[in-house]
Order: sequence, then structure tokens, then C-alpha cells
Amino acid sequence: MTVKVHLWSYFRELAGCAEVEVPMPPGSTLGQLLDELYLRHPSLAAMRNSTLVAVDVEYQGPAYLLQEQDEVSLFPPVQGG
Repeated sequence: MTVKVHLWSYFRELAGCAEVEVPMPPGSTLGQLLDELYLRHPSLAAMRNSTLVAVDVEYQGPAYLLQEQDEVSLFPPVQGG
């Protein structure tokens, strides 16, 4: 299956693109997808511990089982003032 990953805010600059499609075997978890994404875009790996990750419109953890047609979004931590 192929999972579309959207990169928001300065993650776009770090990766050099706004979205990427990542082929994953059936039964893959969100954590496995992120590992693959960080291998492809090492500049994103530095933000690994503070990245917010959503699948479609719900935040999910690394154990989430990916489904065909899922769209994943990566958001940097939010800061306010």
C-alpha cells in the first residue's frame, strides 16, 4: 500500500517538499511509517520526539495500524504567546 504523508509548517522546508508518498507493506504501523520517513528525510528525525502525528483527522500513536487510503499529517509542536 502507499501512504500519503503531508508535511506542515517548517517540516516542508526541512524535507524539501509538502507531501510524500511512502510505500509500506500491508499490516504496517504508523511507527514503521515514521521510521521509513525519517530514513528518507533525516532532517525530520531531529523533531521525532515533539512531532504531532495525525491519521486523517485523528491524532494517533505509533501502534496505529495503517489502512489503505490513510493520509498522515506531521505537525511541528505548537507555540503560543
